[in-house]
Amino acid sequence: MGILATFMVPHPPMIIPEIGKGAEQQITETIAAYEQVADEIAALQPETIIISSPHSILYSDYFHISPGAGAKGSFAEFGVPEVNFEETYDEALRDLICKKADAYGVAAGKLGEKDPALDHGTMVPLWFIRHKYQRGNIIRIGLSGLGLLYHYRLGEIAREAADQLGRRVVWVASGDLSHKLQEYGPYGFAQEGPEYDRRVLEVAERAAFDEWFDFDDDFCVKAAECGHKSFVMMAGALDGMAVKAKVYAHQDVTGVGYGIASFYPMGEDENRHFRFKFINQLRSFFLNPINEKETNAKQDILKSDIAKKWNDATDPYVKLAQLSIAHYLLTGKELIVSEDELLPEMVQKEAGTFVSIHKFGKLRGCIGTFLPTTKCIAQEIIQNAIHAATLDPRFNAISPEELKDLEIHVDVLSEPEPVQSTDQLDAKRYGVIVSSGKKRGLLLPDLEGVDTVEQQVAIAMQKGGIDSSETVQLQRFEVIRHQ
Repeated sequence: MGILATFMVPHPPMIIPEIGKGAEQQITETIAAYEQVADEIAALQPETIIISSPHSILYSDYFHISPGAGAKGSFAEFGVPEVNFEETYDEALRDLICKKADAYGVAAGKLGEKDPALDHGTMVPLWFIRHKYQRGNIIRIGLSGLGLLYHYRLGEIAREAADQLGRRVVWVASGDLSHKLQEYGPYGFAQEGPEYDRRVLEVAERAAFDEWFDFDDDFCVKAAECGHKSFVMMAGALDGMAVKAKVYAHQDVTGVGYGIASFYPMGEDENRHFRFKFINQLRSFFLNPINEKETNAKQDILKSDIAKKWNDATDPYVKLAQLSIAHYLLTGKELIVSEDELLPEMVQKEAGTFVSIHKFGKLRGCIGTFLPTTKCIAQEIIQNAIHAATLDPRFNAISPEELKDLEIHVDVLSEPEPVQSTDQLDAKRYGVIVSSGKKRGLLLPDLEGVDTVEQQVAIAMQKGGIDSSETVQLQRFEVIRHQ
């Protein structure tokens, strides 16, 4: 019982004859492979087919799992409403997945459905499957803006729920590969496109699913891939299992990559708990030599043991912020550092601090305090580093697999002083605090794109929700920037 097999499939609407009107003949190899997958699913006779689709409802910080008793859908948006579907959901399995996800702290559930209609990422696989196998309910799971480890974890949870109910389940991971494989394709060409397809299929051939964690966001964006998170979620459903893998087809003649593969579980394999191994590798790299037992027992790390292993950072303020973020993401607990491992001024002085996190040159999180809220600068950095990584409302919480790509800056603020006019400000030298009653907005100095005092004050007012008609008070401060 449980997961009988999983399949990686594409979802080009033109593969449906009524839509392609002959154009589908360009990808006959893909069609033949799809037919084989449908035959195999029919032979397995699953009670439930889980379909993860990039075109289902997507939220940045939440996995949407379609609610209700079932759903309908058609290819009307592609001009053929007569090709339609009416599917029944496996409510018991779906609800157990949601319950377990909540218990494990994974943000997934049935909330937020805006359109119940089946999406084409779900219907293209169903078109092939339903020609060969009409039985079996479905579960439709959308992707999210969360990291790869969260997607893998949801796959593990779904498999655990299927095992508990004794369901015979097939997982279909719907997703195209790169959309930038040919100059004449709809999205043009990028060198990352063919490289993405090659790497994905090499992993698929060996079922080396842990290597999918190594595909960073920047590479995936440049390759314009579609299904990576869908594939990773599917892989999670096979965690801890030996896998028989087979790649049936790969075509790129339309400029979009279509890959089809199957993965059959062949019994337990303790060496294939990939999420656990990946987290442990991160812990070994970022937190070595502290192991899990020691971490739980002592909650103490000497920052000098790790700083030399991460990003060649030499500034002790940055090192402390880096380690604070890594420790929290990998253990779920706040870093505790002995005072003799810190610079004297980090322990003896109080100050507001800001921790800024960038990834591939783009802001990934920034939280700070303009006045001290803890007993010392070191504790202020630890607190704000964790908050910048997990609580900045503009971004999803950082996922552990992102650690290797982060660049950290720490600003230590002087005590703010009042000024009487903007003549006493300097956007490069001073940060500014603009206040009106209980409303307050702050902007750090020397920010890219902020060249004038007028810009600086206007942005600070906007951040504080202060209208231009209100009377304001100005304060300035200086920062020591560590990067």
